[in-house]
Amino acid sequence: MKYIELPEGKVRRLSFYLAMEEFVARHLNEAECFFMWQVNPTVIFGRNQLIENEVNLDYCRTNHIETYRRKSGGGCVYADWSNIMFSYITQDINVRFTFDKYLRMVAHVLRKLGVNAEASGRNDIHINGKKVSGNAFYHVPGKSIVHGTMLFNTDLESLVRAITPSNEKLISKGVESVRQHVTNLSEYLSIDIEEFKTFVRQQMCDEMITLTSSQVRSIEEIEKEYVSDSFIYGNNPHYTLIKRGRTVSAGELEIRMELKNGVIKRLNVMGDYFLVGDLDKELIARLYDVPYEETAVRSALKGVRLEDIILYLSEDEWIQVMFS
Repeated sequence: MKYIELPEGKVRRLSFYLAMEEFVARHLNEAECFFMWQVNPTVIFGRNQLIENEVNLDYCRTNHIETYRRKSGGGCVYADWSNIMFSYITQDINVRFTFDKYLRMVAHVLRKLGVNAEASGRNDIHINGKKVSGNAFYHVPGKSIVHGTMLFNTDLESLVRAITPSNEKLISKGVESVRQHVTNLSEYLSIDIEEFKTFVRQQMCDEMITLTSSQVRSIEEIEKEYVSDSFIYGNNPHYTLIKRGRTVSAGELEIRMELKNGVIKRLNVMGDYFLVGDLDKELIARLYDVPYEETAVRSALKGVRLEDIILYLSEDEWIQVMFS
């Protein structure tokens, strides 16, 4: 695997590294690439999430925490200089295979350091049952991008405050819960963060590519989309009916519908799920002008494999959320 290196040590915004992943996937003809990056305090939320539902915007503005949207699914993440972000780009496009391969590869590297790490759930790496890394993915033509956190010594209270509504009781419960279920890698290692990064690079990669100044300028052009208000905040019209629920395997769904005379006229799906198919064409378009009734919706979805659109989602889970 080849490590992708920048030609300079400039401090960049998180949006730059998202654009860098996309550039590598679209323009470098390599089977597997990897790189690591760190940013100033930043919140990054998933492609299908509403920023007002996921981010404590007042806290972030007051504490100079930047906010960005990514093109992958999954949940909201806080990053700072004590959190290392991993980016993996591969020609493998089978979602389950790619995810499993990557998570096992990173867990194996951690075990070489004597850490009891294992891939867990749909997108996490745990140490002794506590989460140390969360990951997400998306496709570009012919490539898969997997990216995620590696909590080294992150400020867990800032993490909770940045992504929790500004209610002190909720924040206190959130901090307590996070400390019970999330851990920092530094608690298990005697090496510092730079030594850890060197070790990971040596274990994961056997060659290096240094990007040119011209390629960096191309990345900066791609970055313009990631910092635009239209991409960060999205276009979220009002809906007359909102249904929310957490599925066992696919994650959290928020189905927003506009109904007229009991018929679905508009529909959108938010949440921390992972998108693997064309949501608009393969699911949403089928439900336009369909009566808001379980039998009618099931009939409209006949022959559709929802798990090929939203990873691990079954029809029964969709119906349960939609009519809860």
